[in-house]
This record gives sequence, structure tokens and C-alpha cells, in this order.
Amino acid sequence: MASDITHHDGPVFSRIQDSPTDEEQPVQSPGPTRAQNEYERIDGRTGSSFLQTLIHLLKGNLGTGLLGLPLAVKNAGLVVGPLSLLVLGVVAIHCMRLLVKCSHHLSAKVGKPFLNYGEAVEYGMENVSFLRGHCKWGRYMVNVFLIITQLGFCCVYFVFLSDNIRQVVEAANGTSWDCHTNETAIMVPSLNSKIYMLIFLPFIILLVFTRNLRVLAPFSTVANLVMAASLVLIYYYSFTNISLPVNLPEVGRAKDYPLFFGTAIFAFEGIGVVLPLENKMQKPEKFSTVLYLGMGVITFLYISLGTVGYMCFGEHIRGSITLNLPNCWWYQIVKLLYCFGIYITYALQFYVPAEILVPLAVSRMSERLKLPVDLLIRIALVLSTSEGHRSLSEGLSSCHWQNGESPHEIL
Repeated sequence: MASDITHHDGPVFSRIQDSPTDEEQPVQSPGPTRAQNEYERIDGRTGSSFLQTLIHLLKGNLGTGLLGLPLAVKNAGLVVGPLSLLVLGVVAIHCMRLLVKCSHHLSAKVGKPFLNYGEAVEYGMENVSFLRGHCKWGRYMVNVFLIITQLGFCCVYFVFLSDNIRQVVEAANGTSWDCHTNETAIMVPSLNSKIYMLIFLPFIILLVFTRNLRVLAPFSTVANLVMAASLVLIYYYSFTNISLPVNLPEVGRAKDYPLFFGTAIFAFEGIGVVLPLENKMQKPEKFSTVLYLGMGVITFLYISLGTVGYMCFGEHIRGSITLNLPNCWWYQIVKLLYCFGIYITYALQFYVPAEILVPLAVSRMSERLKLPVDLLIRIALVLSTSEGHRSLSEGLSSCHWQNGESPHEIL
């Protein structure tokens, strides 16, 4: 395990020269030249392939937010909701592409193989005269915000895993294979959510010990497949139970639109993994294709599931569409499959804060202490998200959501 650990900035780029007369010199043009755009990593076999990067991008955006989009469409309206999701998708893709483009330009300008988020902000601020003296603070702020955001996603995933597994276990005695009765589940009290959290804890710690995205790719592939299977079952039930004609408001109430916006923004949770995925790609010049293809699929899923789910359940749609599904084993399996996918997604969201904090700490350690310090930091971060899970659960349990639900139930 120790032999695979590297704590440098990453693999080096080799520029592909158009001719022997090309010479390396400072970049004077406003953007990267043709020679700078045509680059590849030395020993690129150690990076992620096109397919592996695409799988990670899909996995990083398919989280718990997707299940809440039917309620988001309800808050915006049957027409305004899908159109707003399309606009948000286009804006998100454009911003992701712009982020990668700026990173390429600045990395060529400063002579680095690639940049992380903090470095991109720091070098970008150096080009603005009145911000130049505060560029390091810009890097620190972005890193802090990234750590808080990504670990926040991990806290939500902890809540989702423990509560959904608990719901399946408690309803097991009243669950059958008959999906036509749609009876209310008979809940049999079982273990406390904290006990389920402790059960998951060692498995999550083992998962985040994986420091190489290439090693994580097979797990992401399996997670994508099982989440795709669960989404197929959700789509099937929603499509086959739409009551025609559909008589739902095309435009929601203005006061509910912020609820739509918050849910939709949370669903687009993959922005934090864009640069790390591009930085670890074998052929980063192909990342634009990965980005357009992957985010196109994601945006389509967001719009279609949000619209179809709302058309099926109408005003009765709940915070997560899985809560509207019948109490039978086929749809309880949907929860279990999605839980496995969220488990793998935890590692992808965790990768970003780990890449910020771990190299910073181990750079000050001797070679003998690098591995123990690396693992201890990862364990501490996981424990912080489990503590965040406890605080989040306790806070949500005292709140009430629309339609009489609690956010704790929704998660």
C-alpha cells in the first residue's frame, strides 16, 4: 500500500512539439497556444482513461439530490421547472468548461503541469492589480469552502445511508413482493440510527483509504450500474402510473421558487470533482468531450426524472421520490441499490478535501511517518462527517417540512 503513495503535484506533462524549432518561452498570448493545448502526461498509463473519467463524473453527480428533483419541479411548476433545470444545466456545463480552460491557461503561464482550485484562484488574482496582494488569501478561502462543501455532502450521505437502511430493516416484516397494494409500511422498531452509523463507519474508512481514482473506477462502474437499475425501476413505476390527462400547474408559486433553486443547486454536486478528475486524466485534452457527454446525460436525467416523478405523484410527491414508491421488496431493493451507489459516491466527494489536506500535512513529515499521518487524517475526516451526521440528524429531527414531513424522513 505504501509504495503507491505519492504526495507531489502529480504527473508531469510533456509538450508535443510541432517541429524541432519550437522553443519553450513565457506565454504572451491571452490563451494557450496550439502547442500548449496538445499535451499528454508522461507515463499516462498511471492516470484515468477516458471511460474511467466519464464514470467518475457521472458518479460524482448522481447523488441524493436527484431523488428530490420531482419535488423541486412541483415548487417551480410543470413547465417552469424543467426549463429552469435545463438553464441550470447549461450554466453548470459552461462554468465547468470555463474553469478547466482557465486552469489550462494559467498552468501554461506559470509553467506548472496542472493546477488545483486554490492555485487557479491564486494565479488568476495575480493578474488583477488591486487583488494581487491578496491572492494567497483567495487560495485559502477557496480551499476552505471546498472542504466544507465536500464534507457537507459526505455528512448528508451518512444520513441517507443510515436512515434508509434502517427504514428497510424496520419495514421488513410488513414488506411483500406484491407491489399493487401500496400499503403503508408497518414499522418495527430496530437499532438506533447511530448504531447503523457505527456499522457503516469501518467500511467507509476502508473505502477512503483508496487514494488512486483509477483503483476506484471499477467500484464506480458497479455503483453506476446498480444506481441505473434503481432508476430504471423508478422510471418504470412513474411512467406506468401517470394519470391522464395531466392537470398540474405549469407555473409554481413565486414564494416556492427558492425551494426549487436550492434543491436543484444541491443536485448539481459534481463541480468540486471537475479539476481533480481532469488533473488525473491520461489525456486531459479529451476532458471537454467527457464533460459535455457526462453532464449532458446528467442534465437529461435531472429533467426527465423531475418531470416524470411530478407527473406521476402530483401534489402528493414527497421530499424523496423513493418515499412515494409502494412498500414491496422490488422498490425496497431500489433503496438498497441506491444506498450502495451513495456509498461509492462518498469516496469521490471525500477525494477533494483529502487532496487538499493530506499533501499539506505529509509534506512536513519524514518518509517513515507519511503513511501513518495520511491514514490518520483520512480517518479523522471520516469521523468528522459521522459527527456531522449526528448533528444533522438531531437538527433535522426537530424541524418540519411541507406536507407534514420532517427533513430527517426525507433524507
